Amino acid sequence: MGFFDFIVRLLRDPRSFIAAWIVSLGPVMVYTPLFLIVFIETGVVVFPFLPGDSLLFTAGIFSAEGGGLNIVATLLVFYAAAILGNTSNYWISRFFGSRIIDSGKVKSLTPERIAKLDEFFEKYGGLTIIITRFMPFFRTFAPFIAGTGHMNFGKFTFYNVVGGVLWVSLFVLVGYFFGGVPFVQEHFEIIVLSIVGVSALPAIIGAAKGALASRRAKQAKE
Repeated sequence: MGFFDFIVRLLRDPRSFIAAWIVSLGPVMVYTPLFLIVFIETGVVVFPFLPGDSLLFTAGIFSAEGGGLNIVATLLVFYAAAILGNTSNYWISRFFGSRIIDSGKVKSLTPERIAKLDEFFEKYGGLTIIITRFMPFFRTFAPFIAGTGHMNFGKFTFYNVVGGVLWVSLFVLVGYFFGGVPFVQEHFEIIVLSIVGVSALPAIIGAAKGALASRRAKQAKE
């Protein structure tokens, strides 16, 4: 299975993957891939497309009684992954941020997204780290941009912890409390894709507005 095929299949049906990991890895080691996926999504700027929201939701379902996961362990593992991931992203940016941006090799780190995050930091300050936790793509780029000089590490850490705990708690606990509802079980794939779509909507709108503003600015200069 190729990497991108794996991502697409995980995005569409995280339930099958988690069930397989529980069986093959056991009740302890199953948390390793769960930790790594969230850590990499939040900690490595070239992987903003990993399915964090849907994975948290699905892990919450498996954390209900008889599901194979433990709710306390699930929350703690994801808290650690989300907070450490953002911290890693911040320090990568502190040391290599300018070179990474100037190289242009990270295609997903577009000028429009950088400009949008700059606007967020100007408007909301440290709250940007919390707000973007709930926005795919932007949650990966926000700690990276924070590390380029927008925020000192102490302030960043405070908002990072608050945002990580809120993000993980919301999606895991929604899955934990509502994942057993028959409607959710019967329409799981549609619900997971809906979660991804709704979560990504602000990022898509922001990117579209940024592209439109850039086009208008070019037209005005011509």
